[in-house]
Amino acid sequence: MDLKEIGKRAENEIRTAQNQNDLKKIVQKYLGKTGEITQILHSLKNLSNDEKKQLGQDVNILKTELMNLISSKEIILAKKELEEIENKTDIDLTMPARQASVGHLHPITQVEDRIIEIFSNLGFEVAQGPEAETEWYNFDALNIPKDHPARDLWDTFWLKTEKKMLLRTHTSPVQVRYMEKHVPPIKIIAPGRIFRYEATDSSHEINFYQLEGLMIDRDITLSDLKGIIEKFFQAFFGGETEIRLRPSFFPFTEPSVEVDIKCLLCKGKGCSACSQRGWLEMGGAGMVHPEVLKSVGLNPKQWQGFAFGMGLDRLTMMKYKVDNIRLFYSGDLRFLEQF
Repeated sequence: MDLKEIGKRAENEIRTAQNQNDLKKIVQKYLGKTGEITQILHSLKNLSNDEKKQLGQDVNILKTELMNLISSKEIILAKKELEEIENKTDIDLTMPARQASVGHLHPITQVEDRIIEIFSNLGFEVAQGPEAETEWYNFDALNIPKDHPARDLWDTFWLKTEKKMLLRTHTSPVQVRYMEKHVPPIKIIAPGRIFRYEATDSSHEINFYQLEGLMIDRDITLSDLKGIIEKFFQAFFGGETEIRLRPSFFPFTEPSVEVDIKCLLCKGKGCSACSQRGWLEMGGAGMVHPEVLKSVGLNPKQWQGFAFGMGLDRLTMMKYKVDNIRLFYSGDLRFLEQF
């Protein structure tokens, strides 16, 4: 085989190639596993050492020249193909690419951040606690012993562990954990997820978010609670938001009240979100029960305070006028992208 003749033929074919497919065929013809130049390299074993050395050098030089020529031709062909595409379409290929879709915070998270901001301005700190809670913190320390009927209302998701544990039914265990480690005065809020075994409907879910609030000091009264709650709702919803406190019962507070807000969706006329009552229950509150203070080592004759709990989901429903709590957990981007 004449190496120079093969080289000239290969160079000519590379220069006249019309497209990338032609170029690939040329590469296989000369430099592929069975290509002409590759076959010359395989034949070196039949030559003398001096012939091997000289021919081997010549072949490597030719391969390098051809590879450089092929790379240059690839650039020329690519540019040619791009120009052909531009001439065939109305697309401006010089325009910037579309920006990737960027996510944002879930509406409940947005509301939680706003609530933390409001209560921080009122002097409250943020506390956190575990979602998998012990029976002691979830029930016993909150004046809910094993034989208490309130446990029937909160029969929830128990875990198979050495200690009797469950997914917490409220954020109130956080106030117990905090009081164990801190000396009053105390002003905290504790937002977080809770779990209850409930039938789902437009305003109930088995998994939702709650906000716990606690204030402990020497001379705290129910009027302090009412003032804080009013300040919060006015800052959160704006204007003169109407609330009401109804007498109620909770094992961990005494006296206890329900905190209602006039439904912002129907303006008190009645709708599915407020069960046609015109008012939506936002949570419970009251003065911390003396037994709860005793469980954390505080003397109820020296210290007193209030606690409250609100549903973050319901606050979000009122804030954005959403009439079904299940939409927040549907994962439907058509809904979530509105916020």
